[in-house]
Amino acid sequence: MQQYNEQEYNQVDFSHADFREGELNKCTFTKCRFTGAHLDEVWTNACHFIECDFTNTAFNASIHKGSSFTNCRFRGANLFVAKFESCKMVGSDFAEAHMDGITILEGDWSYTNLRHAHLAKQNLRGVRFIEADLHETNLEKADLRDADLSRAQMSKCRLHGADLRGALLDGVDFKFLDIKGVRMDMQQAVAVARSYGAKID
Repeated sequence: MQQYNEQEYNQVDFSHADFREGELNKCTFTKCRFTGAHLDEVWTNACHFIECDFTNTAFNASIHKGSSFTNCRFRGANLFVAKFESCKMVGSDFAEAHMDGITILEGDWSYTNLRHAHLAKQNLRGVRFIEADLHETNLEKADLRDADLSRAQMSKCRLHGADLRGALLDGVDFKFLDIKGVRMDMQQAVAVARSYGAKID
């Protein structure tokens, strides 16, 4: 098992490298390439990945705690049953990534591109999705209580059975949302009604 502790890498090409079952602790990777690399079952703790390229990288069953992946590219990456706990993912692009079975516990996913992602039945309680692109994302039966969805792009988002109680929805355009079967609190229901021109006393 490979172990990396408090290492720093800048613009290193790790394409097709094998990190399987490795442990990365408090490492920093800046503008590194992991194209096609194997990070299956890897464990990261408090690591920082800044503007890294994870195109077609395998993250199957990997676990990440308190790590940050900021402005990274995950195009076509396989995140099957990967777990991100209290991670900062701000500005990262998950276009065409495979996210079935992913676990997201808290953390900041603001400004991410999660278009068409499959996040049905996920526990996303308290997660920050500020200005995230959730166009056509599947959030059916997801627990979004207390999540921050301020100004998120949610057009054609699938929400049937989702729980939005307590979530911040400032700036969300309800006219492009199908809220049938969605659990909402009273304040959210009033906001929806006002978006359609209702006058509430």
